[in-house]
Amino acid sequence: MTDSGSTLIILGGTGDLAARLLLPGLGKLLTEEPERRVMLLGSGRKQWSDDQWRSTVREAFSTVDAHGAAVDHVLSTSRYLAVDYSSPEELAGLVREAHGKPIIYFALPPGVTATAVKALQDAQLPEGTVLALEKPFGNDRRSATELNELVAGVVPESQVFRVDHFMGESTVLNILGLRLANRVFEPLWNRDHIARVEIVYDEQLGLEGRGGYYDKAGAMVDMLQSHLLQIMALIVMEPPAELDAADFHAAKVQALRSIHLWRNDPRTASRRARYTAGTVGERELPAYAEEDGVDPERNTETLAELDVEATNRRWAGVPFTLRSGKAIGQPRQEVIVTFREVPHLPERLNGKNRPNVLRLNLGDGSVDLGINVNGSGHPLELQRTHLSADVGPGDLNPYGEVLRGMLDEDAILALDGAAAEEGWRIVDSVREAWAGGEVPLDEYEAGSNGPQWPRP
Repeated sequence: MTDSGSTLIILGGTGDLAARLLLPGLGKLLTEEPERRVMLLGSGRKQWSDDQWRSTVREAFSTVDAHGAAVDHVLSTSRYLAVDYSSPEELAGLVREAHGKPIIYFALPPGVTATAVKALQDAQLPEGTVLALEKPFGNDRRSATELNELVAGVVPESQVFRVDHFMGESTVLNILGLRLANRVFEPLWNRDHIARVEIVYDEQLGLEGRGGYYDKAGAMVDMLQSHLLQIMALIVMEPPAELDAADFHAAKVQALRSIHLWRNDPRTASRRARYTAGTVGERELPAYAEEDGVDPERNTETLAELDVEATNRRWAGVPFTLRSGKAIGQPRQEVIVTFREVPHLPERLNGKNRPNVLRLNLGDGSVDLGINVNGSGHPLELQRTHLSADVGPGDLNPYGEVLRGMLDEDAILALDGAAAEEGWRIVDSVREAWAGGEVPLDEYEAGSNGPQWPRP
């Protein structure tokens, strides 16, 4: 990799996202590719010195053991500027400090992001400037559309990089490679052979100090509306002609447009709950309603479940269940594809006609396929066994992969503006039903596995 000739400008550089995810991702990328030379500018409303900022960068880099020439270059040259995000003059002055192509990363809440984008419309940005927007993209479909219109007034769509770190390159390629590059799966990837699909992201973590953000978002917006719907799009999309940004984005948008609530009823297709006090591992967690930064009257869910389907020839009638919960005792992050049972089993084959189940771990990318075989003991007695493969993670963490795409002008991991709007379109009616009290808010003890709801 040669010199990228780019400057990464982080708006919101003093915040949690930058310190916990974005800067470690940059440190990992620079460690793996030490020949890169990237300029880093931090900004925020706080009056920090360059030394304070570099100390923050150094501490974030240390969490991934970042080292090498490219890391040293950033640590010695990075600067910090205090900026009012509503001021076109101050934002323009910040961008003028950039060398080469500016990449403006909005590590900001949605409302502040919209304010900053509006201010940039009068900032006379250099040609080729990239805007990197962190999810959530708006607060509903209407605000997402308005944000897309604001962004279009600043730079062309080809220079917009909407970030969903769940679409890190390893996750994308694991799903696509598995379904497209294997004859044993590719012809079977449809409603004729697959009975149901579950996409689950249950975690042991509670709020971890993020109450101010999470209580306004909840599990539906934080996980299902963005991450899990994007993963579903990878499963249901038609194979793109080429694996480039244009074809890939078009296939994903087409897939998302086909997704609708199961039976088009938010009351029966959605479920929600929040955790009460309990023990997760060795940690005692208070009830969600008693966590710092939480307004109990907001009735924010910490576990959300949604039944949807892709209404097209390939998938019509196959239920997809998307689920994500916090403070879960036995965490799972996986895609579970349950195939249909074989149409006929000879009587002498003793044992249950159990369907094959394919599991793709969203953490390490490992794959497990449950199959039926004649095992040890009686030769006609069916037994269950598993074919497993440990794929392992990529060289970079998800934010490192996202940043590499920005620096290399490869937008395949970015989210198309239409895709962002479709994500809201799918869940907006559910959120409206929840706000109207049409779907009960159940409870589950922290450390349990959550409520066991019926599924289609």
